[in-house]
Amino acid sequence: MANSVFGDCGTSIFEEMSRLAVAHASINLGQGFPVGLEPPELMDAAAHALRHGSHQYPPMMGLPELRQAVAASSRRFLGIEVDWQSEVLVTSGATEALADCFLGLLNYGDEVIVFQPAYDSYGHAIRRAGGVPVPIRLEPPEWNLPRQRILDAITPRTRLVVINTPMNPIGKIFDADELTFLADLLDHHDLIAVCDEVYEHITFDGHSHQSLMSLPQARHRSLRIGSAGKTFSVTGWKVGYVTATAALLGPVARAHQYQTFATPPLLQSAVAHGLSLGDDYFAGLKSTLQQRRDVLADGLRSLGAEVLPCHGTYFLCVAAGASLGNPDDDVALCRRLTVEAGVTPVPVSSFYAGRDVRSHVRFCFAKEPTVLSEAVARLATWLDNGRQPIAAWA
Repeated sequence: MANSVFGDCGTSIFEEMSRLAVAHASINLGQGFPVGLEPPELMDAAAHALRHGSHQYPPMMGLPELRQAVAASSRRFLGIEVDWQSEVLVTSGATEALADCFLGLLNYGDEVIVFQPAYDSYGHAIRRAGGVPVPIRLEPPEWNLPRQRILDAITPRTRLVVINTPMNPIGKIFDADELTFLADLLDHHDLIAVCDEVYEHITFDGHSHQSLMSLPQARHRSLRIGSAGKTFSVTGWKVGYVTATAALLGPVARAHQYQTFATPPLLQSAVAHGLSLGDDYFAGLKSTLQQRRDVLADGLRSLGAEVLPCHGTYFLCVAAGASLGNPDDDVALCRRLTVEAGVTPVPVSSFYAGRDVRSHVRFCFAKEPTVLSEAVARLATWLDNGRQPIAAWA
C-alpha cells in the first residue's frame, strides 16, 4: 500500500503539461528551466574537476571550498557573516534542502505557515515530515502580505513559516517592511523561518533581494536556501545549500545524511568557482532575463492579455479570462493553448492547496527571445482564428 502523502498526490502538473507539449510539438513555457544562460567559466570549471578532481564521497556537509564560497557570497551580496564550518550545508538541490529542513525540524502535528500560491513540493514535503501545512493566500494583483490573517493563523502548534522571495510563481519580492514584520513575528512567537531564496540573483527594474536572515532578530531563527541551478542556469545539476546557525543546521544535516548524504564533488567544485564570478556576471544575468521578460510581457499585452507585474524569478502570471477566454478554468485553458495554439503555460491553481483559484496561468520567459516571439506569434494566430483548433497543433 502506498504512503498516504505520495500515493494520493498524482503526477505533477509540470510533468503533465510537459508531456502534452511534446505530444503536440508545443513551445513549452511551463517548466521553469532556462535556456542559453550557462556561464562558460562554470562549464570549464566542471570539466577540470571531472578530469582532475576526486570522484569519491565528499564530506557529508559539502566540499570545504563550496561551503567557504557560500559563506563569502552571503557576506558579499547580503551582508551576512557566516561561519562556513558550522553554518553551511550542501544538498542535492534546493528541493532536497527544503525536505531536509522539514524532516529535521518538524515533529508530528507541528504546523507550518505557507504563503500561497506556493511551489508545489512544500505541502507534500511538510506532510511527509509529519507537519500540517497552514495555507495563507496572497491575492492578485498586488499580492500584499495579509498580516492579520497571518497573526490569526498562529497557534500553540505553529513551528515554522516558509518564506519564498523572490516568489514563485508570482514574481513578488518581499520588501523591507514585510520582512521586518515577519522577523518580529518569529521573535515574538518563537518560530523558525525556512527561507526559499533560490531566485535571489534574478531581480528586475532596480528591485533587489534582501534576506530575512539579514535582520538581527531573525538571524538565529532562519534557514536560508540557495540554488546553483537558478543562479547559474544549470537546473539539472541539483546543487543547493542551506545556511543557518549550528543549532538549527545540526538536525537538518542529519536528515540530509540519511537522504542523499552527498552531492557530486565535481559539481560542487564548479559551483564554488561560479560563486566567485565578478559582478558583471550577476548583473548580466538580471539584464538578460529582464529583456526576455519584456519580450514576452510586451507581446502578451499586445494581444490584450492582462499581465501582472513581475519583479523577479523566471515567470509571468497572466489572467486566464478576458482575451484568453477561460476565466474560470486555468487548467482547461493551459490544455487548450497547448493543443490548439502550440504554446504551453501551467495553471496557477496548481500552486494552491485546494486548486480552487483558477484565475491565472504562468508562463516561463527564461527562453531564447526568438522562441518567446514565436510563442506570441502562435498565440496571435490562435486568437485571430477565433480560438479555433489550428490543424498544425490539433
